[in-house]
Amino acid sequence: MSKIKNAFDHGKAFIGFLTAGDPSLDKTKEFILSMADAGADLIEIGIPFSDPIAEGEVIQKANLRALSAGTNLPKIFEMVKEVRMKTKIPLVFLTYLNPVFTYGYDHFFKDCSETGVDGVIIPDLPYEEKGELQPFSDKYKVDIISLIAPTSEARIAQIASGARGFVYCVSSMGVTGVRQEIKTDIPSIVKAIRSATNTPVAVGFGISTPQQALEIGQFSDGIIVGSAIVKLIEEHREASARPLADFVKKMKQSISV
Repeated sequence: MSKIKNAFDHGKAFIGFLTAGDPSLDKTKEFILSMADAGADLIEIGIPFSDPIAEGEVIQKANLRALSAGTNLPKIFEMVKEVRMKTKIPLVFLTYLNPVFTYGYDHFFKDCSETGVDGVIIPDLPYEEKGELQPFSDKYKVDIISLIAPTSEARIAQIASGARGFVYCVSSMGVTGVRQEIKTDIPSIVKAIRSATNTPVAVGFGISTPQQALEIGQFSDGIIVGSAIVKLIEEHREASARPLADFVKKMKQSISV
């Protein structure tokens, strides 16, 4: 059974994202454990891809660094096995459909289940085509995380009603990246989602400061931070474990008040 719900059992959840293989898979394992020890409730592991259409410059560059280092899915699954020997923190892959298709749907979800990946986020998988993967998700009990964007509007109830694990509420139009200000009416979107499902709602895209985390945490069940974490890794490289732990502690404290 998916452990994703455990991330939301003890107050507001802090969900951190990093790209697998940036700067190496050994360091990715170290960084995941560092963030878990610092209080992260769930970790999103990005599978590097050559055309990550939902990502801004920071994560695009991390994808290229990871691919240049020879990172691939079989190696990532081996890394996750090693992580699972050290922590029970819920883990979710963020990937695009092409790597999953190439790997093979049954093979991919089977390996997720066997290595301890609890869910997958696929930004370029339209809701209407989710049924192509659902049989494998059901077979191996690996949640497909639903994304709801400001443009979802009338489809919010439809998408939310079948959500599993948690609902990923996209805070802003465009690609991922640090934003100085988030202007979308997120409270209204979260309210609409909650009217259709009891699945926890976490908000991501653009959150990078404790103040933003505090504000969004007031009306959501958790926050998702990606680009700010990946930027720290870009800056500190192999020595990122301590800066990441400090950042996670600060952000977690801001949503725990």
